[in-house]
Amino acid sequence: MTATTPRNGQPPTASEAIPKPAPPVRVAVVQMCSGPDLERNLRVAERLVSEAASDGARLVLLPECFALLGPERLKLQVAEPLPEGGPILDRCRRLARESGVDVVLGGFWERGERPDRVRNACVHVDPTGTVRAVYRKIHLFDVDLPDGTRIAESDTIEAGPPDQAIVTETCAGPLGLSICYDVRFPELYRALVDRGARLLAVPAAFTLTTGKDHWHVLLRARAIESQCWVLAAAQGGRHFGDRVSYGHALVCDPWGTVVAEHADGDGYAIARVDLTAVERVRRALPALAHRRIGVAVR
Repeated sequence: MTATTPRNGQPPTASEAIPKPAPPVRVAVVQMCSGPDLERNLRVAERLVSEAASDGARLVLLPECFALLGPERLKLQVAEPLPEGGPILDRCRRLARESGVDVVLGGFWERGERPDRVRNACVHVDPTGTVRAVYRKIHLFDVDLPDGTRIAESDTIEAGPPDQAIVTETCAGPLGLSICYDVRFPELYRALVDRGARLLAVPAAFTLTTGKDHWHVLLRARAIESQCWVLAAAQGGRHFGDRVSYGHALVCDPWGTVVAEHADGDGYAIARVDLTAVERVRRALPALAHRRIGVAVR
């Protein structure tokens, strides 16, 4: 895809020219099936991040609930304060340092304001082990699904402030943070784009029922309307009891094409992310510049 003439009908000026291409960066989105066993989950996460780094990934995303997906009471037992953390965060910081990559902890159980609540936080840790950004999940998944699945996140989770739009600088470019159910609320992604995001993180634990019908559609829609890369790490498989996640960790380009996907089992999808693709799409189809509601993208 090539750039078209700017919307004013004049040839592009020097300031409007497509930037000099930067080297693509390999990015990996992890898929795993976390359960109530914290130690097992962390070992799997460590192995997959290390393998992805050995495969050339410089940015690796872990899914929502990567450290623990089990009975509600267990969240309260493992939650740690942020950004200082505790033994779980220390282990994740060491993983980033030893692997030499940016790691996004897709859903980290953070200690809440109340003793009976936690927060679901997306945490960016850089290759030095430094916490660079923390996003607290805004939209909580409270549903009774047709298959009998009932999930009430608000019973044990505090929602994050609704005015968050957290964009963090990574080796692959400016990354906007979100978590799972957030993907159904496009206004969050508009705000992230307005803050300069060129990539969007959507770590998730999508249920099988919703995932088979909505996962690909929603992620592709967010990529198309935001004209960003979408990086979606995922839980996949049976966790405990009747809780089953859809899987299909994937990377979607700014045109809405799925360029890498891991369907089933533990593993990761890896793709070469090129930020010039964002600029090409935004110039060829300047929908963001044509916005009439809200603040135009910069």
